[in-house]
Amino acid sequence: MDTRFSVAVHSLILIAKSDIPLTSEQIAASAGVNPSYVRKILTSLRNAGIISAHRGIRGFRMNSDADTLSLLQIYQEVCEQNLTLFDIHQNPNDQCIVGRHIQQVLGDMFKTLEQEMAMKMQEQTLGDCIDAILMREQKSI
Repeated sequence: MDTRFSVAVHSLILIAKSDIPLTSEQIAASAGVNPSYVRKILTSLRNAGIISAHRGIRGFRMNSDADTLSLLQIYQEVCEQNLTLFDIHQNPNDQCIVGRHIQQVLGDMFKTLEQEMAMKMQEQTLGDCIDAILMREQKSI
């Protein structure tokens, strides 16, 4: 299972809430992943202009407003432009009634589901994630 998206959101929340630039090592320690994995993700986010790193200053800062940065935007920068929830097996037997039609039937259904998911992800922001974490933390105290 690919974790780029969840690690990207985790990283961005940390960066957005920090008063100082955060390094990939600090972020990796929080996310429980390898710093090199975090660096790959942060490179994509930096190339998209969502975060920045400056010469002479170790670490990353937010360039984007968490309240307007959608989860879909994050996904598209670290994963792929088109949201893909499901893959379809490629070699069904066309001598079978199911095999003849399964790719088209599932393809149509999956496309609809992916479009709906993309719309929901566009509505949710990094700020929503931050608010939810802060609310959960407040309840746990």
